[in-house]
Amino acid sequence: MTDPTESSSNPPSGQSPTTPFNASLAHHAKPRLRPVRGFPAKAGEQMVLGLADAKQISDRVVFTMPAAQLILPMLDGNRTIDEIVTAVGRGLTRPTVEQLVAQLDDAGLLFGPTFEAMAEKMRRDFDSSANLPPASTAALAESLAKQELGESAAEAQLAEVGATKLRELFDQWISKALEKVENPSLNVLPKAIIAPHVDYPRGWLNYASVWGRLRVVDRPDRVVILGTNHFGEGTGVVGCDKGYVTPLGTCEVDGDLVGALRSRLGDALYEHRYDHEREHSIELQIPWVQHVLGRDESGNFCKVFGTLVHDPTVNAGEPYDGQGISLDAFVEALRSALDELGGSTLVVSSADLSHVGPAFGDKQALAGEEPAAVEFRNKVFQHDRDMLNLVRENKPDELVASMAWQQNPTRWCSVGNLVAAMRTVRPDSIEIVNYAAAMDEQGLGMVSSAAGVMN
Repeated sequence: MTDPTESSSNPPSGQSPTTPFNASLAHHAKPRLRPVRGFPAKAGEQMVLGLADAKQISDRVVFTMPAAQLILPMLDGNRTIDEIVTAVGRGLTRPTVEQLVAQLDDAGLLFGPTFEAMAEKMRRDFDSSANLPPASTAALAESLAKQELGESAAEAQLAEVGATKLRELFDQWISKALEKVENPSLNVLPKAIIAPHVDYPRGWLNYASVWGRLRVVDRPDRVVILGTNHFGEGTGVVGCDKGYVTPLGTCEVDGDLVGALRSRLGDALYEHRYDHEREHSIELQIPWVQHVLGRDESGNFCKVFGTLVHDPTVNAGEPYDGQGISLDAFVEALRSALDELGGSTLVVSSADLSHVGPAFGDKQALAGEEPAAVEFRNKVFQHDRDMLNLVRENKPDELVASMAWQQNPTRWCSVGNLVAAMRTVRPDSIEIVNYAAAMDEQGLGMVSSAAGVMN
């Protein structure tokens, strides 16, 4: 048998190499794998398996042979190394498992002191700052700046030019998205909007289709962004007591709303606030808030409040484990708090829809004109239309019931924040202004999204 775990890790520059296996350490003797995300990669001409932290606490990656998939399920914290070797068989040797365990531990992908130290540092860093730093938005702005200035440009130059280029790109996208539509702008601030949270290159059309329509509306006193908890530990609604920094500047947190919700829901709303550390569904809306809604007379951007909403189809809106904040409790508290604070609020449902294709576990390929692939794509589009009709008709309860009954067959990831937005603002009408789906070049995955306005 080919050695299934002839592995190598990818340590950041300047860090020590993988620490050796130590049988005297409890988490090495009976290793327990943390939630990981596997992905194919190439090492020279050889295909390998990449393993990354599904919770995004560690930024380290381990590369190993694809056959290591036989070993990973055995790393459950109950088996010794010898028991793992025996269970897998096929010529697997103890040194091979020891090597893999050491590399996983070094990368923070095993439960144990290494991971705990990483998590503790992340929590300290989170609590030490009033605002969350940018992630994907900074990477995009830097890339745009380097295209203009070259790779060797100074950091200050990159920051200045990156912000300018990002604004220019947003304006180009808005012009392109709205050049042929009948109503390219709204005259009155809506109660809420629906915008995607897929990356900008795949989702720009829907971002621009809805945010672009807000260019001339009155600036709200605050923006409440309802996102999706992709990586975190929270099992219910998870609030954030931080503002957000992007290449365009800083949106401070609405401290009054943070306090008003704490008085109604207690600290439980913020217990898993660290889930926001690397969550993109809030961050990706912030530059649009800044660019489209602008600054007030004091030069400040809108204050914001970000929260992550769980899937109400799983446990009828209750937290998955019964230990967090339910959807109903959050909506009631948010409505009450906004009424108490007064002023104008824009609610943003940061929502992606279907996630389909082999990358998400489907056996049927997406690409091509073979009848099976065409039928698969058409079924996805029809399901999206049916569910978006329930959104358009302002039927949040029916949306939850339908998704639960069908077991969410195309993996809509944002039923929770869509329903929370509808229940919070109680719109008189909802318009879906655009729908789009983006597929990768290999046809391995497709993500759909919509742009909408709630009045």
